[in-house]
Amino acid sequence: MKHFNSYVLSILAVAALTSCNHKDLCFDHTHTQNVKVVFDWRNAPEADPQSMELHLYDFSTNESERFSFSGREGGPIHIQGGKYNGLCLNNDNTDWAQFRNISDIELFEIYTMDAPTLQAYGLLSRAVPRAEGTENERMASTPKMVWCDRQDAIDIPIDATDKTITLYPEEAVCHYTVDIDSIQNIDYLSGSSLDATLSGMAEGYLQGRKSATDTKVTMPFELLADSDKGNLHAEFLTFGESPVTKNPHMLTVYMILSDGSKWYYTFDVSQQIYNAPDPRHVHIIIHGLKLPKPMSASGGLKPDVNDWNTDYVDITM
Repeated sequence: MKHFNSYVLSILAVAALTSCNHKDLCFDHTHTQNVKVVFDWRNAPEADPQSMELHLYDFSTNESERFSFSGREGGPIHIQGGKYNGLCLNNDNTDWAQFRNISDIELFEIYTMDAPTLQAYGLLSRAVPRAEGTENERMASTPKMVWCDRQDAIDIPIDATDKTITLYPEEAVCHYTVDIDSIQNIDYLSGSSLDATLSGMAEGYLQGRKSATDTKVTMPFELLADSDKGNLHAEFLTFGESPVTKNPHMLTVYMILSDGSKWYYTFDVSQQIYNAPDPRHVHIIIHGLKLPKPMSASGGLKPDVNDWNTDYVDITM
């Protein structure tokens, strides 16, 4: 009997130790929660991104996690309880985009790559003449559509159930339109499209601050010619103006005539950009431009020759 009692006591002691270990493991367990992410498009109802992403920045560790979603509606995520700041943006059709400082929500920046050539004529960007004072600006590609939003102090309790994070994406880029009308001798152009650049534009966009950067670049774009209407027209996206400095904005138009001669015209469009009624939808208008008559009907296109003819045109406001 004595041996039996000792055996029973040994079993009870082991059971007690096992119970204690189980309790400690429970306290050490990292709690994660199922959370629903919703993108509410009331601020951009016509937006049609194919996919979205969410970056959550932990208050206590400053670490971030990235979640991707197919479509524009959102979906479930699995994350540890805590307090976060959140930043969302579309991640479709972003082969044009460059990112930096993504680990810092305040400095999370999207910007564009260099533009090595101009689109219409295929001229090297470094070889074309630049407007005076813009020679040192980086030639940067125009962006495509960006929608984003930021939400701060997102609290995800350890014992959360049915927690939902809602973000409200809106457009982060600016729409620019250029029209040059009443053009004389437009039939002398060698093709239906030509190149142009706009200087002094913001290099990138800080999603966390909802603000353009202060670094300025020159952005090339393509103008389409309508010989029947005698005008040139372009639509493109930018990150807008610097929020700190009013940079001068020079519009430079490059054209090659049917005799192979090359011309570029420079317009100071700063005031039209500064005084635009809606800085996110800027319309630049230039009235009247007289092109020179070609020296001959032949000559062909010679885009590798560096003998550019120039003209600075004052705009009558």
